[in-house]
Amino acid sequence: MNNLNNSIKSETDKIGYFRWVICALIFLATTINYVDRQVIGILAPTLRKEIGWSEIEYGYIVTAFTAAYAVGLPLMGKLIDAIGTRLGYAFALIGWSLAAMGHALARSASGFGFARFALGVFEAGNFPAAIKTVAEWFPKKERALATGIFNAGSNVGAVVAPLVVPWITLTWGWQEAFIFTGSVGFLWLIFWFWLYEKPEKNKRLTAGELEYIHTDPPDPPVKIPWRQLLRYKGTWAFAVGKLLTDPAWWFYLYWIPSFLYSNYGITLHEIGIPLIIIYVMADVGSVGGGWLSSFFIKRGWNLNKARKVAMLICAICVTPIMFASQAANVWIAVALLSLATASHQGWSANLFTTVSDMFPRKAIGSVVGLGGMAGAIGGMLIATAAGFILEFTGSYLILFIIAGSLYLLALFIINLLIPEIKEIDIM
Repeated sequence: MNNLNNSIKSETDKIGYFRWVICALIFLATTINYVDRQVIGILAPTLRKEIGWSEIEYGYIVTAFTAAYAVGLPLMGKLIDAIGTRLGYAFALIGWSLAAMGHALARSASGFGFARFALGVFEAGNFPAAIKTVAEWFPKKERALATGIFNAGSNVGAVVAPLVVPWITLTWGWQEAFIFTGSVGFLWLIFWFWLYEKPEKNKRLTAGELEYIHTDPPDPPVKIPWRQLLRYKGTWAFAVGKLLTDPAWWFYLYWIPSFLYSNYGITLHEIGIPLIIIYVMADVGSVGGGWLSSFFIKRGWNLNKARKVAMLICAICVTPIMFASQAANVWIAVALLSLATASHQGWSANLFTTVSDMFPRKAIGSVVGLGGMAGAIGGMLIATAAGFILEFTGSYLILFIIAGSLYLLALFIINLLIPEIKEIDIM
């Protein structure tokens, strides 16, 4: 056993591990991204009292973000494909950090809507840049795990936010909560410019690790316009998956604090622990979902079966969320929400990875942008619908039924569009 462990360690040392440092960087960027977008959800009950917006107006504020996100995703994806990951990621992060800080200037529902729109445009750059980074730095057999790890940053952000935002707000005020959290991104830029170059140019890489990263065949040297990408069923499969399941995540992100306050009286002083539990479990699901399909592949399963079985398991585990609004106490509701967010993130890690499974690296930012736009359109619909449903019924039942029923439908349609996940021959 010791000889085996020494052999594995020797092989790891020979290959190197700097690609995981890059993965840590995009994990941190995703964490910052989600802290910045989560602040308003945590402060929603407080701001509703101070600003005086209705449920419908709050729905429109969230819709402003998701509309901008929908527009921004294909544009930012195309920009990142054009200028490269290093500059593209930095541009997006500077923009969303300034927009996040700009929320402190808002004094009305329309003011918050404008700030959310600006935030959405630039935050849209995170996932196209992150998925493209993974494709540049990891062979296919490691991409689902790497995607699961960086995507876990969305949940860490959702954990960090309820730890720091209530404390900052109660100590100094809600404006300072936006300013402090928005400024953190500028620290990340220092490490990004210090450490990031494409693998071929990065002097920190060993020759063995560079060779390992390039295990897969090289991509065809072609320029791929949007209209050409729309010809492929793989593009539509990813877009449908995002359109149908992203709305559930948008709903959790912006309405969980309000749900816990409305149904169980959980205030800003008490919101931290329930949200931390929910999003820590989402972290487990993100890494676990990515690990699961990678585990299946290592066991000899083909890529198509491994990805789809992992997604099926996640889709089934989401369905109990339908009963969350009827939970007898807050901890049963938290348990159901934890299972749903964990399952969503496991699903998401594998769905994102299908893009790099099918498309060449030059197209990944654009495909992720197009699919993300579809997801954001779904988010717009659920945000507006949630505002009206809650304003007129006062119940979360319909919304949780919607959230729990979409994943199996999405997987069914994905399987119809792409019966087999495989590399697409770009003509």
